[in-house]
Amino acid sequence: MKNVIEIDNLTKYYGKHRGVTDVSFQVAEGDIFGFLGPNGAGKSTTIRSMLGLIRFQKGSIRIFDKDIRTDKEAILSEVGYMPSETMFYPAMKVKEMIQMAAEVRGKDCRKEAEKLCQRLQVDVDKKISDLSLGNRKKVGIVCAMQHRPKLFVFDEPTSGLDPLMQSEFFKLIQEYVSEGATCMLSTHVLSEIKNYCQNAAIMKEGKLLCVDSVGNITRTNAKRVKLQREGRQESYLYKGDMNELVRDLAGYDIEDILIEEPALDEIFMHFYESESN
Repeated sequence: MKNVIEIDNLTKYYGKHRGVTDVSFQVAEGDIFGFLGPNGAGKSTTIRSMLGLIRFQKGSIRIFDKDIRTDKEAILSEVGYMPSETMFYPAMKVKEMIQMAAEVRGKDCRKEAEKLCQRLQVDVDKKISDLSLGNRKKVGIVCAMQHRPKLFVFDEPTSGLDPLMQSEFFKLIQEYVSEGATCMLSTHVLSEIKNYCQNAAIMKEGKLLCVDSVGNITRTNAKRVKLQREGRQESYLYKGDMNELVRDLAGYDIEDILIEEPALDEIFMHFYESESN
């Protein structure tokens, strides 16, 4: 399967301050690719470099086998991008904003826009200035999707959306991907990576910690142990041999015990801690 995105040794500094250093990964066609990391990790810098919004000092970025530095216009014509903070003209109506976004691309997107607005429950007659954060997000999603691009790039798309709209958003992504599109999803929400992405990259402090399948990233031998003994409740992450655990606990008066898979955030926190040690 061919790659839609190929980033090789991307390095970007803001003056003397670090942006990202030696970031390299690929995104295959048809993937929903997770891009994970805390604030300041370098996710947005990488995305802005990918889309030619900022210049980088070192490395190369190819999208659709074209160089972003020389073929930016051709690349962006096939990309739907929604930044983490979407800005619109506040005095315009929603339908005017959506129409303007289509006209900028020189396409008649009315049919697709109508479908998206219906699915996401967008009130097209409202003014942008009257919209909540969540409703502005929905307008941004429509503008990014209505031209049916080959590649979607979303930066924190679900913040502000209620759970029902979050679910509908991911249904739409899955539908477009099933028809041949590719999606890169930058998010803080670990469950989104776990539930919807096949592969993921993890960033920390401007560097890439790992790129792997979500299954491999979330696989762990650690267990969360919750027990009550001698009148005290305890909870801890156990990483050793389970037979050793049983032997260690045998000498205590155990009133109750639960051994389960650790929470997703625990897996990633453990990953970050192990990488920094």
